[in-house]
Amino acid sequence: MTTKPVLVIGGTGKTGRRVVRLLKERGVPVRPASRSGEVRFDWLDESTWGPALDGASGVYIVQNDGDPRTRALVRRAVASGVERLVLLSARGVDTPGYYGEDPTTSDAFLEGEAAVRESGVDWTVLRPGWFAQNFNEGFFNEGVLAGELRLPAGDGAASWIDVEDIAAVAVAALTEDGHAGRTYELSGPAPLPLAEVLSVIESATGRKVRYTPLTTEQFVAELGAQGIPAEEAGLWAAALYPVERGFESKVSDGVRQALGRAPRTFAEYAETAVAEGAWRD
Repeated sequence: MTTKPVLVIGGTGKTGRRVVRLLKERGVPVRPASRSGEVRFDWLDESTWGPALDGASGVYIVQNDGDPRTRALVRRAVASGVERLVLLSARGVDTPGYYGEDPTTSDAFLEGEAAVRESGVDWTVLRPGWFAQNFNEGFFNEGVLAGELRLPAGDGAASWIDVEDIAAVAVAALTEDGHAGRTYELSGPAPLPLAEVLSVIESATGRKVRYTPLTTEQFVAELGAQGIPAEEAGLWAAALYPVERGFESKVSDGVRQALGRAPRTFAEYAETAVAEGAWRD
């Protein structure tokens, strides 16, 4: 086994910290990096890139949304001797209109994908849909705790992906043969509308939560009243657009292709989250 570490960019984030844990469980040397960690990595400060990359055998890349610097990072990584790249992208980025009329986010992700594909080293691209963990670690958690989730998602459904599955695929791609040159679209095993998602959470917690659909305009206005800038609110609305339109309901088999097993169900995610202390007042 190589003694060179794997660099995990965003090593304290939703996917990154799980990638770090799974690599350690395999006995793989790992170097978590973040803006405030022991190993610093800041997309906006290129002076942090070299020390983070130095001596790494592979890199797990979590892109900075809408930022064009991935190609520059990939060049630096290859020049420093990195032999394997795994990129976290997003589902639907190659489908025009998937996130609405503004192509900014999709274009940035596609540029990052092109950068790793053209790198000259082994690469794997991960395209997950909406994370299940957004309900307890992210944007939806506050609404769940408040008893009402107010979103511009209509009656749309999503095949919510457990981040544990994303991390497991990433680690397989970083440590095993057979994943180079692959693009894995990752989803959960079945589509669930938000009302059903909240019913699963209620079954796991006893906590009643209702879903109230909003228009995009109502949603942006409500976030604005909470002090969230219109640009950030608009990004969330764009991210929810494929849920509202039903695009995210598609079930893909990337987890099975990569790991040889089915993805975790939303109920399994919720049970694990509760066991770890989620949704407590």
